[in-house]
Amino acid sequence: PGLSRPHRGHGPLQLCEANGIEHRLTKPNHPWTNGQVERMNRTIKDATVKRFHYESHDQPRTHLGDFMAAYNFAHRLKTLGGLTPYEYICKIWTSEPDRFILNPIHQMPGLNT
Repeated sequence: PGLSRPHRGHGPLQLCEANGIEHRLTKPNHPWTNGQVERMNRTIKDATVKRFHYESHDQPRTHLGDFMAAYNFAHRLKTLGGLTPYEYICKIWTSEPDRFILNPIHQMPGLNT
């Protein structure tokens, strides 16, 4: 069989197109061309797989979820003026709600999630 075209459903590419966002790809095996993603990947690895030994695949999945919650809701970042990522998103939402599809205040995990 020949090469097929990529699926054009309701995925990230369509979301980018609908919102006027340019989708860019980095070269394979060139992680230095996407520094922010690679830095975050390193941060996650340093806090999880490089620090703990996991007996199953479910353990790192759970740990990753816990790490991301702690990072997004408790980790204050200098680049965000000392706010957590979640606080920063809420701050932007209050001044520019048209940039958002969902109210980020309703996305906070808790008893109703």
